[in-house]
Amino acid sequence: MSAVTPLFSYTKYWAECFGTAPFLPTSREEMDQLGWDSCDVIIVTGDAYVDHPSFGMAVIGRLLEAQGFRVGIIDQPDWRNKQDFMRLGKPNLFFGVAAGNMDSMINRYTADKRVRSDDAYSPDDEGGKRPDRAVIAYSQRCREAWKDVPIVLGSIEASLRRIAHYDYWSDEVRRSILVDAQADILLYGNAERAIAEVAQRLSRGQDVTQVTDIRGTAVLRKDLPEGWTLIDSTRVDTPGKVDTLLNPYDSVEEQAASTGGKCAVGRDEESGEQVLHFVPYREKVDRATSVIRLPAYHKVKTDPVLYAHASRVLHLETNPGNARALVQRHEDVEVWLNPPPVPLSTDEIDEVFALPFARVPHPKYEGRRIPAYEMIRFSVNIMRGCFGGCTFCSITEHEGRIIQSRSEDSIIDEIEKIRDLTPGFTGVISDLGGPTANMYRLACKSTEIESACRRLSCVFPGICGNLNTDHNPLINLYRRARDLPGIKKVLIASGLRYDLAVESPEYVEELVTHHVGGYLKIAPEHTEDGPLNKMMKPGIGTYERFSAMFEKYTKKAGKKQYLIPYFIAAHPGTTENDMVELALWLKRHRFRADQVQTYYPSPMATATAMYHSGRNPLRRISYKRGEKISPVRDLDKRRLHKALLRYHDEANWPLIREYLQTAGRAELIGDGENCLIPAEDTQASGHKGAKKTRHFSTQHVRRKSTLGNGRKPKGRRRLQS
Repeated sequence: MSAVTPLFSYTKYWAECFGTAPFLPTSREEMDQLGWDSCDVIIVTGDAYVDHPSFGMAVIGRLLEAQGFRVGIIDQPDWRNKQDFMRLGKPNLFFGVAAGNMDSMINRYTADKRVRSDDAYSPDDEGGKRPDRAVIAYSQRCREAWKDVPIVLGSIEASLRRIAHYDYWSDEVRRSILVDAQADILLYGNAERAIAEVAQRLSRGQDVTQVTDIRGTAVLRKDLPEGWTLIDSTRVDTPGKVDTLLNPYDSVEEQAASTGGKCAVGRDEESGEQVLHFVPYREKVDRATSVIRLPAYHKVKTDPVLYAHASRVLHLETNPGNARALVQRHEDVEVWLNPPPVPLSTDEIDEVFALPFARVPHPKYEGRRIPAYEMIRFSVNIMRGCFGGCTFCSITEHEGRIIQSRSEDSIIDEIEKIRDLTPGFTGVISDLGGPTANMYRLACKSTEIESACRRLSCVFPGICGNLNTDHNPLINLYRRARDLPGIKKVLIASGLRYDLAVESPEYVEELVTHHVGGYLKIAPEHTEDGPLNKMMKPGIGTYERFSAMFEKYTKKAGKKQYLIPYFIAAHPGTTENDMVELALWLKRHRFRADQVQTYYPSPMATATAMYHSGRNPLRRISYKRGEKISPVRDLDKRRLHKALLRYHDEANWPLIREYLQTAGRAELIGDGENCLIPAEDTQASGHKGAKKTRHFSTQHVRRKSTLGNGRKPKGRRRLQS
């Protein structure tokens, strides 16, 4: 991994003399109060402005402020004309454009493409405050307002659309958002390093067209730079390199001389005698100056198999330690992706969270409720990243698989700030977590192995032997947090990797005894190996093992606590029979899902490539021999899968009954204990063998970061983005 400039080591920009703003200004009046005549950087965001480290615009804004820049916020602007984009005047350096903490399309539409009426990131939960494809719309208005101002894209929306990508809402492959937005540079992943470097270079007078080599960025080029080795990966089913035929009459030394190879002393396999071997020449390619050419946009747009191939190549180039640059042709321009950003060190991420956040919404929202803030105002983000690699989730593609953990002191300091400064605090920390609850301080045992590794997951198909699974640092953090004066309870609400948790019974006991508020959410996602393998999730046996430990320690603590399992309907590779078996499992365990989640194809996720192409990019792609997958695209099938998750709902019985009869599974219809649904003339209340069931809700928000933040508020919708 190449050396990087420490995040807070840059010489500060001259405007640091203005000091720290109580809130980053959102109007000219606020700028006047700060004594500013202009902003150096203006961040445009689709979210309401909450000055809190869980909100990307606040993280990036405060970071740039710490570098000495004057940063303004244009929050939830009217995108229908350019006027609102001129409210702070012309920025001296650039516009930073973000959709917000959530993808604007996932934020607005359900999995069935119905328009939502609410928006948790808007005041009073008001929907319709941001446009579809917000990054594109905002960029166009910025360009109309000030044609010569550079535009820098960020947020989860831009990050997951950095190359040609399948778009679920239009059911087509769209161009890189960098092309459609007509922006100058795109930052992907956690963008603190990239945004600091971009701002520093532009402040020194460098033209934005020359800012092309920063890790974690994508830029447009007309031509490829000189001195780079181009690796062609534009096709599948192509033959490998054909070696030159050697003259059998040449000596070993002559063979080596004629091909650039060499001679080496070895031993004959049969006799064991020392012999001279010919070793063919193998050209060494420097990864740092190698670029992989992906299939062009016009190719992946019309060829789903090539799309799956491009997705596979991209996902294999996500480790900052060994990833190579990627390039993809879009009509007359090249979209160039530099390797992923180098993760922040513990000291750096501590400094980010120590920035002077007000930790509350901007005063202009006084009296209005912002649900996303309400969800996280008493929670603490302890780490970033995820090495789970679940194919339906995009955390790894966005935040990376290397865990970036804060120090224990930094986390304790934030808890104390919540206790002392946050209005309405009652003594309960609602969550100590992040993308996952229990990956804190977990990492590869060897930095050399980690830098060379190309696995997509450290825990699938099993936990890697090189992964440190020691939960003691997390246990110590929990104990220290709950011992703080004024802290009554510390809850864990982030998603738990139960396959890791079962490796540490002490952790499970600590969690169950002290940190569960009656219910613990957990996500087995399915019960059958077919869909679980496509999700890269552990088998249901691991969940049942964790469940047994949960019940054991709950009983030992003398408490009444329950697991709430989450499941996904209609994931690629899931058959109707898989869903029937899942429904039967739910019935045996007396679970009734009140609300369920249908699979939602988010841009750039591996499962989205499965959904679009019908191929499995977890394996080598081939037109003839590649593994084919049945994506659940038909609306009727998606409804059936969802209905089977709610097998207990009378409204779903006709649909389920029709399927079971057609599929030859009529034995599951009736009033027997092993039946799934009653016969047509049987009332639900009289269904024999019916037992008391546990209701649970599978609605939960998996929210990702924007320009630089890794926080995930918990809430009502569970989205696979």
